[in-house]
Amino acid sequence: MRHTVVDSVIGPLTLVLDDGGALTGVFMGGHRPAPRPERLGPRVDGEGFETVVAQLEEYLDGRRHTFDLVTRASGTPFQHEVWAALARVPYGATTTYGALARSIGRPSAARPVGAAVGRNPLSLIVPCHRVVGADGTLTGYAGGLERKTYLLALERRQGLSPAPVTVDRVQPPLTPSR
Repeated sequence: MRHTVVDSVIGPLTLVLDDGGALTGVFMGGHRPAPRPERLGPRVDGEGFETVVAQLEEYLDGRRHTFDLVTRASGTPFQHEVWAALARVPYGATTTYGALARSIGRPSAARPVGAAVGRNPLSLIVPCHRVVGADGTLTGYAGGLERKTYLLALERRQGLSPAPVTVDRVQPPLTPSR
């Protein structure tokens, strides 16, 4: 396990790779909950992070809508199920906790889904910023609502629609995820 910190238009990003080179964490300055130090490993100066950094820069410049990275998030089976559904929310769209719960076959689990979204260790890569409240209002975000607002505006400017699109039902993946 090793990490690096890179500057970005949304502030510093802490990136974590496991010993096999898989991305295990993307954390913003002030991230809540903050990652435990033992999950980060020693800090290195970008060694092995070039692809992650390049794709994040492209995304934050509006030139990338999806990521092609090997990831390995640590979590419970339920969290992985939620994160997989979250990863299917398209660029420029939003969804709700209730819609995510319905998409995994647990229509009454909006609160546990919200808790799982809040524990997503791969911010930006697994797009937890695309989740809004049932009434369309912005709700909590590990990186803060200011960053969430920025990311949603970025995707609206670069996306397929001039206005926010809400996904009422998250479709199952067409191909297995990594």
